[in-house]
Amino acid sequence: MQYILTDIEGTSTSVAFVYEVLFPYFKAQVANYAEKNAAAPEWQHILHAVNETVVSEGGQRLDPHGMVDQLIRWTEADRKHPALKTAQGLVWDAAYRSGVLKGHVYPDVKPALERWRQAGLNLGVYSSGSVAAQKLLFGFSMDGNLLPFFSNYFDTKVGGKRDSKSYMEIARQIGLPPNEILFLSDVEAELDAAAEAGLHTIQLLRPGTPAGTRHRTAASFDDIDSLFNTFKA
Repeated sequence: MQYILTDIEGTSTSVAFVYEVLFPYFKAQVANYAEKNAAAPEWQHILHAVNETVVSEGGQRLDPHGMVDQLIRWTEADRKHPALKTAQGLVWDAAYRSGVLKGHVYPDVKPALERWRQAGLNLGVYSSGSVAAQKLLFGFSMDGNLLPFFSNYFDTKVGGKRDSKSYMEIARQIGLPPNEILFLSDVEAELDAAAEAGLHTIQLLRPGTPAGTRHRTAASFDDIDSLFNTFKA
């Protein structure tokens, strides 16, 4: 095994941080951001994508204020829409850089990243949050800048996390056979897809995560090292 690919929410980072800190901040600030950046090409691209989806799903067209409201509704529903994920990353960017937000990581994460890199393993991230949002969380984490530990970042542009083809594509981009990659996640359906693609898998059982039955489990990153020798190439 040469590579560890980790999920974020519920794996390296508390689910509560996402739902009780990041999402409420976005909902409170997105209208203000939209007003200040109404003419910015990136924001216009987001609105265009929102409008395309709304029209295709319901046949209605929204004005800019209506599209901001739609982004808020999608946030409340935790929809994995690329335009929403991009918008969230933009709104969170200034908050991270100003110190208003600090990315939560469990205390066992940074020491494990250090151990794994020292052991010669390469590390990557695969999350439904945009690559920009991933880099903000790890770059401005409560344990400092963790970006140097990671070689690659993947979001749903490679595909959905419950689709085995996404993991095949990640393996292709990394340049390793799937059986040289270990995927960490709290969600059993994501691990199923990764295993179907040929990756090794471990389910993280953070507080509140129900244990599955189809994958090896670990309570924290500290428990993962002892499982390395159970994987066969």
